[in-house]
Amino acid sequence: MAAFLSLLRRLYLTTYNWILFAGWFQVLFLTLKTLKEPGHAHVYSNIQKPLLFAQTAALLEILHCIVGLVRSPVSTTVPQISSRLYMVWGILYSFPEVQTHPLISSLVISWCIAEIVRYAFYGTKEAFGSAPYLLLWLSYKCRYSTFFVLYPTGIASEIGMIYIALPFMKESGLYSVRMPNKWNFSFSYFYVAIGVIAVYVPGVPHLYNHMLRQRKKTLSKPKEE
Repeated sequence: MAAFLSLLRRLYLTTYNWILFAGWFQVLFLTLKTLKEPGHAHVYSNIQKPLLFAQTAALLEILHCIVGLVRSPVSTTVPQISSRLYMVWGILYSFPEVQTHPLISSLVISWCIAEIVRYAFYGTKEAFGSAPYLLLWLSYKCRYSTFFVLYPTGIASEIGMIYIALPFMKESGLYSVRMPNKWNFSFSYFYVAIGVIAVYVPGVPHLYNHMLRQRKKTLSKPKEE
């Protein structure tokens, strides 16, 4: 029974990782193709569906951590997935006024490079029990080294897109509840967004230090990974 459940786990995680690999690869391909022609202003409109699919499907990774399918800590997985979902649904999808901004390109490319390597590695590892050296190198040495560039550009783009959306949040009142109303309750999505930016201040060092620890661990013991 244990062997059967282990096989089911591997089949599920293999399928999950390769589907997400394909999703992020499509996003990257469409992004680069659109940047070449007709330009950055059309990037979001061309990648919206695959981007929403790929990032929303990552919600399952929180469940994977909770039920023990993977060993990733919930404490780092939840903020990473939550911030991405907030960005794709709460900012990019919700405010068409920001969808032509060039920061979307740097945001998406940063995400894509990291995710394509990650999902390819874990998809191969789950399918065959190990991954070839090239994927091992890309996933560990390349991933934990390029994060010095990808992480700052990704985070800066996320914060930048929230900031750019602030005037449109305030003007439209989208997702906000204003007084007076029968519930005698008010809610400002605008101030929530400001709070999200503020959360990045303590959150970024925490995630950055986690990546530094992982980098030190993986690069110092490559054969054990």
